[in-house]
Amino acid sequence: MKNQRHKRKEIYSVLMVSNTDGKSRQFQISAFTLRFCAGFVAALCLVIGWLIYQASVADGVRQVLRQEVASLKEQLTALETEREDLTKDKLTLAAENEALRRQTEAAEEVPEEAPQEEAPEEAADPALPSLYPSDGAGILKTAYSEEQPYIAISAYTDGHIIAAGNGTVTAVTSDDTYAHIVEIEHEGGYKTRYLLHQDCEVNTEEGAQVEAGDTLLTITSDDCQLDYQVLLNDEPVDPLTVIDAKG
Repeated sequence: MKNQRHKRKEIYSVLMVSNTDGKSRQFQISAFTLRFCAGFVAALCLVIGWLIYQASVADGVRQVLRQEVASLKEQLTALETEREDLTKDKLTLAAENEALRRQTEAAEEVPEEAPQEEAPEEAADPALPSLYPSDGAGILKTAYSEEQPYIAISAYTDGHIIAAGNGTVTAVTSDDTYAHIVEIEHEGGYKTRYLLHQDCEVNTEEGAQVEAGDTLLTITSDDCQLDYQVLLNDEPVDPLTVIDAKG
């Protein structure tokens, strides 16, 4: 008969001695268990290290993205400022061009040709809201667009907001955005709305009949903003298409 060889298991003894009462305990652990525990700890350390590395990489990516977003915001702000400046220049040039055109037309008119024929035409037009809505020094701040169906005009102390044409005051109100809102109904389907952001002196009332140039509001503080809107058959139109430019 062949002699059977018995494999011996490697077993390690761990002796733990208390430093207070002097008692000791002895534990036995197999080599396999010890290797398994060591391998588990090593694998756990690798996983933790990998997670820390990924977190640091992700943080670096986030910082780069934040810097790119900040740079894009700065560029967008610069472009918006440039667009506003170009819009103001465009409005100023349009007003100057209109003034030069009218001066040229006036110079070409022949005085001898019956001015009485033109007077009835001018007398028939007061209902058309063709006047500039402010008689004081003012600057066009923003132009008409589909998103902003009105023009914004700056106004200053002692200036007046005037009726752009003959008509009937149909509303004198206010809301959360505007301190004063005056609406005038004109002939030919036209309506004008004068929307002032700041408080001022009101010089008209609902139901009043006004003529072109009559004072509606008196400005009592500097740097006020008037939003001026023209509607034709309840649809907004660009006020510059009906305004007689006055500089």
